[in-house]
Amino acid sequence: MQQPDHQGIDFTLQDVEIISKEILYSGFFKMVKYCFKHRLFEGGWSDIIEREMFERGHAAAMLPYDPQRDEVVIIEQIRVGALEHKHPWQLEIVAGIIDSNESADDVVRREAQEEAGIDVSELEKVTSYYPSSGGCSEMLDVYVGRVDATLAQGVHGLDYEGEDIRVHVVSRQHAYQWVVDGKIENGASIIALQWLELNYQCLRQKWLK
Repeated sequence: MQQPDHQGIDFTLQDVEIISKEILYSGFFKMVKYCFKHRLFEGGWSDIIEREMFERGHAAAMLPYDPQRDEVVIIEQIRVGALEHKHPWQLEIVAGIIDSNESADDVVRREAQEEAGIDVSELEKVTSYYPSSGGCSEMLDVYVGRVDATLAQGVHGLDYEGEDIRVHVVSRQHAYQWVVDGKIENGASIIALQWLELNYQCLRQKWLK
């Protein structure tokens, strides 16, 4: 029987068949093993594919920006993913995992308080993306938030989560140079700072009008 020609057609969930789903580990995060097959671009179906997936959930990140002073707030903390690499302490924007009863807006406002001790008055959505869809389910919403950078200082974080977070306030230009120099290695932070570099003039006009 001839298979339908799907070339040039956008595939959807209807073009995937999940054969089995097995939870390999369930703790703070989950590891799930999928067996599945999917339609092929040139017609027909794939063989059965086995993949392990890291189930991390939905998260949100925000670059705190002071349009009055043209400064940003960057946080620094140790990260297990970089523990055996050159820079275990990473420069990042504030971020957190979205619980079932929270919105992304709620999360970034809460995390701004917990990680940098600052309030967010306005939010601008930048994008949503998969940081590593080849093996991780996480979707990350990225924002730029309006803050008063003069209030950002010190060391923050939740003791019961083992957080030890140092706050840096730098000019927008300085932070972007960190991206250029490779000093910032976190994907969401790079995206947010690049977006701000392209859009800061429009954002300042909008927030300072």
